[in-house]
Amino acid sequence: MSASELGTRLRRRLQSWREPGAAELCVALQELLGDAAESAQSMRVQRFQEGVYRLRIGSPTGCRSVILKRHEPTIAHRDRLTLERWLPRLGLGDRCARLLAAAAERRGLWVWHVYEDLGDETLAVRCSRPALGAAIDLVADLHTRAARHPLIPEVRRHAPDHGIHFFRTNVRDAIDALDALKLGRRKLPAESATARVRLLEHLHKLLDDAPRRAQAMADAGEPDTLLHGDLWPENVFVTPNGRGVRARLIDWDHVSVGPSSYDLSTILYRAPAEERAWVLERYREAVEARGWTLPANDELNLLFHTAESARCASCIPWPVIALNEGAEWGARQLVEIEQWFKVLRPPLPDGGSRK
Repeated sequence: MSASELGTRLRRRLQSWREPGAAELCVALQELLGDAAESAQSMRVQRFQEGVYRLRIGSPTGCRSVILKRHEPTIAHRDRLTLERWLPRLGLGDRCARLLAAAAERRGLWVWHVYEDLGDETLAVRCSRPALGAAIDLVADLHTRAARHPLIPEVRRHAPDHGIHFFRTNVRDAIDALDALKLGRRKLPAESATARVRLLEHLHKLLDDAPRRAQAMADAGEPDTLLHGDLWPENVFVTPNGRGVRARLIDWDHVSVGPSSYDLSTILYRAPAEERAWVLERYREAVEARGWTLPANDELNLLFHTAESARCASCIPWPVIALNEGAEWGARQLVEIEQWFKVLRPPLPDGGSRK
């Protein structure tokens, strides 16, 4: 097929999923792929979720594969800064998927990014100790290189803060959202109404405890650093090579500034429970080799719980907004979030007593 035929097929496929900016994206892809697009004999689009796709085109010379992702303009700009400026300045420009092309939807509401396809080998697939260790070492390297770096004020200008302000703001916003739902005319299902009451109980306890948590964060003395912000296993690629395993990070939508415990908490809460003490020890050894001194594990445990509580609280306003707009899924989501809080504990149950 010709490049124009490839573009037409891809545009129709994306438009069938009601994706905006498909025409502009196809023009950018034709320019990027060049001869590969011109000689393409097959095309496959794999949909991961709304706004995220893998495009594979086959030709006599082989297969070319890229990842397509749709961003809000502010996130697209921050993502480009991360990949093309901040990480390279830290010497980590090769530890992410390269940004290959970009295309803005004509009204400026969305921006498509085209990324290098790193494959499928993530921590969600390969969670061995060598793979997990490589990921921890990379995160420790990121945090120690970025701490007190002259770039941090620039990052702070474009990215959110995930320190104690993130905790307080999200807990307060969640309380306000649930209180506003009480004032509305919509009658919640009994299970959702009970979840709302219990969520408010959880949140008010967290807000009352905010001064203690703020003091713990201050006492820990962690310098603000560049955070990935969303270190789920699916966002950490681990590829075996001749010297072990090489880790790379994708999906920098939540890049931010804050204490390293924010990123580390995400890893710990998503790691198998039996591996968490080992993960923390591996991180401690990695950062101490670079001159950092971490607080005792039981002190860190409170910071981890604070970060996870803030992340859970940040999810509450959206189902409330949905309910106020008549979407029934909001009621189910409130029940699910209340269950998160019900079972939420510090990631190391024994407190991890190493001093």
